Parts: sequence; structure tokens; C-alpha cells
Amino acid sequence: MGAAAFFGNAGQSFRRGGDAILALLLGTIFVSFLAGILFRYVLNLPMGWAQELSVVCWLWLVLWGAAFVVDERDEIRFDLLVGAVRPRARIALTILASLAIVALYALSLPATISYVTFMKVEHTAYLKIRFDWLFSIYVIFAVAIIVRYAWILWRSVRGDDVLAPDVEHVSSGL
Repeated sequence: MGAAAFFGNAGQSFRRGGDAILALLLGTIFVSFLAGILFRYVLNLPMGWAQELSVVCWLWLVLWGAAFVVDERDEIRFDLLVGAVRPRARIALTILASLAIVALYALSLPATISYVTFMKVEHTAYLKIRFDWLFSIYVIFAVAIIVRYAWILWRSVRGDDVLAPDVEHVSSGL
């Protein structure tokens, strides 16, 4: 379940904002990539910051998108077992998986925060971005995943079949 379904109309605005941030990050990657090519191969002036900016934006794009934009049903997963069982068994599997995800992320969160805050002593080579700022997206991602799966757990405990197959939109994608 994505933010839009969780928060209703406010979630739609949040989702559009998340999409806009992803578009901005992707555009930044594209422009820095083109600038890197132009400066390296046309002007013969290699720029390390262009590649560094692309990597930083890619890291933020992937984790931001996974945390706030991609719906649960849109994630790639191997759901042969979950799709093959009856709804009550699917709910039980969803509860077990959600419990495991919430527990593992919650247990790892203090060490993650400690490591990210420790990394303030390091910075990137060209852009001089402090690593604690750079890797703070992972803390944001982890908290978002904890909240998302706690919500899925709550709904599953109440009897909702959160991961029921959507028979109206089944296709091979080809």
C-alpha cells in the first residue's frame, strides 16, 4: 500500500510531490551525464563531479522512490507461494512477512542512525557532500518501510487480504 492509499486525498498530493522529486533527480542525472560527456569528449576537460552527482542522485532516486512512490502492488516480487494459497493463508503469510520486516528494520535502525551520524566526518571527493547528509536517505527509507509494513500488518491482522491478486490488471506485461 502506497502513501496515496494510506493518506487518501492528502496522499495523492504527497504522491505527486514524490513523483516530482523523482523527476527532478532523474533530470539531474541526465543533465550531469550529458555535461560529463560534453566536457570529457568535446572539450577534453574531464569533470569528476558530474559522475559523482549522478551517483548521489541515483542513490536518492532509488531509495526515495521505494519509500514514497512505488505502491506495494508495483514492487517486483516472487509471489508464487502467496498467489497459490487461499486468502486466509495469504493473510497469515502477509502477517508473518510484515512482522519480520518491521522487526528487522526496527532492530537495525539504531545502528543505522549511529553509522549515518558517524559518517559526518567524511565527504564526497568533488562536491564535498557530507556522507551523513548523503546517506540520510537510507534512514528515511527505513522509517518509511517500517511505517508501511506496520500498516500492512495492522490491516492484515484485521482480516484484509492486502496482497490479494488484482485479477482486473493481470497480464504478462508484454
